[in-house]
Amino acid sequence: MVKIIIVNYNSDKWIARCLFSIHQAGLIDHTIIVDNASTDNSVLFIEQNFPRAELIKLSANLGFGHANNIGIKKADEQDADYVFLMNQDVYIEPNTINYLIKVAQLNPDFGIISPMHLNGSGSELDFSFSNYIVPFKCNKLYSDIFLQKTAPLYELHFVNAAAWLVTRKCIEKVGGFNPSFYHYAEDCNYCQRVLYHGLKIGIAPEAVIYHDRENRTENKYFDNTALLHERKLIMLFSDPFNNEKSTGKLYLDYCKMMMKSLITFRLKAFKEHYHKIKICHSLDWKMIFHNRKQSVDKGKNFL
Repeated sequence: MVKIIIVNYNSDKWIARCLFSIHQAGLIDHTIIVDNASTDNSVLFIEQNFPRAELIKLSANLGFGHANNIGIKKADEQDADYVFLMNQDVYIEPNTINYLIKVAQLNPDFGIISPMHLNGSGSELDFSFSNYIVPFKCNKLYSDIFLQKTAPLYELHFVNAAAWLVTRKCIEKVGGFNPSFYHYAEDCNYCQRVLYHGLKIGIAPEAVIYHDRENRTENKYFDNTALLHERKLIMLFSDPFNNEKSTGKLYLDYCKMMMKSLITFRLKAFKEHYHKIKICHSLDWKMIFHNRKQSVDKGKNFL
């Protein structure tokens, strides 16, 4: 059994096409929607048009990872063999999920299998996704597509979580998303943990989804340099392959760079290093290291 999990937040622009694509696939009864306290009409639309979907309404925006964890836990309680994590701006083909399941059944050493990600219109590959399957990240896929001899599955180390088929075996070993991440990079960390626990990540090129995001220009999580650096630090110290258990060296390096900038009268660089030190002080390192320790243990962590 498969459960589709969608985290919804102010999705008026996409949710109709998203859910209709699931309905066409005959899977609307298998859909769990976790709403992150939306303020638009998307929840009302879901209730009126897709009442057979299971809707969980949260009182606050808990972020992408935490909301997905609620959905994954619910799917696990319902004995789902697979969960399909699907963004609210993603549309599937009628056979997408069934094909992914067939590939997963033949490859039990893979914890995550993702389809090819096209843009919203299907006119080309989603640009960010295309960067994940270049030859040095995903061996032979580009070449095999050109030669029209694709295999059912290709291994890689990361693919974004817009469309993931996750196996029960993976959930039982890895668990859910690390709550140290509020929005973005939680999928990077999850992939690291999948690999750490001895499972693989793959692309099944015969399955496709449409990720309707190419016209968006502003994103505070990438435009704000402080948020970027904060996320970079959380990623570094949440990585299960990183054995560093202290931030002491990081603080020392930042202080050295800040003093060097001051001595050489590079005031812009001085301010940058000063702000990095402030960000370091603002993070809850106790929680970050606790969550990292929990994530290296096998089990249904964070669910």
